[in-house]
Amino acid sequence: MDAVFSYAGRTDNPIEQPLPTRIGGFGGVAGLTHYLRTERITHVIDATHPFAAGLSRNATAACAEANIPLCALERAAWQAGDGDDWTHVSDIDAAVAALPEEPAHVFLAIGRQNLAPFAAKPWHQYLLRLVDAPTGPLPLPGAEYIVARGPFAVADDLRLLRSRRVNLIVAKNSGGSGARAKLDAARDLHLPVILIDRPAIQNRLVKHDVAGVMAWLGHDTDLGV
Repeated sequence: MDAVFSYAGRTDNPIEQPLPTRIGGFGGVAGLTHYLRTERITHVIDATHPFAAGLSRNATAACAEANIPLCALERAAWQAGDGDDWTHVSDIDAAVAALPEEPAHVFLAIGRQNLAPFAAKPWHQYLLRLVDAPTGPLPLPGAEYIVARGPFAVADDLRLLRSRRVNLIVAKNSGGSGARAKLDAARDLHLPVILIDRPAIQNRLVKHDVAGVMAWLGHDTDLGV
């Protein structure tokens, strides 16, 4: 199959892929529709992060406009088990509202795109884990950050949470195994977790593993993806 891999360009050093790769946005629905038609794309796999809702909605709309089939590869959401103390919230603002009024040591495991709203509660000590080092001031003065790329191990996250005296975790329900360690560590340490539910994306086919996506593509070697 002839294929191209597309990165949004949010990280400085994305993982190299064994495919021709482009980096950067398309210019909204119209730009993506033009790209699909110009490059004669016949199938689209939306394998973005579950919280990259804007890109996913644009892809769904562009494929509908260009009459091109789309399949989303979406990790199944995490489900609470015995011993988990999770509070589900709908979005970032709800996560801020759910933070306690008394000072806490908060592991803010949500990436760097949505930090600013948490400045509304500056009395907390925030710990951030980022893929890339920030290039300018963070919107959370006094926050500590570490630079690391997953997958993460439970033993390492246990050491991190203990050493920083974390007593509350805020995370996105991104699913998968690479970032789950913090939740397993929270269970072991009896820590509460504020878990942000992923945004809903309508009108698309979803598969939860690569095998399902490959079955959807079939074995037609004439496909230009």
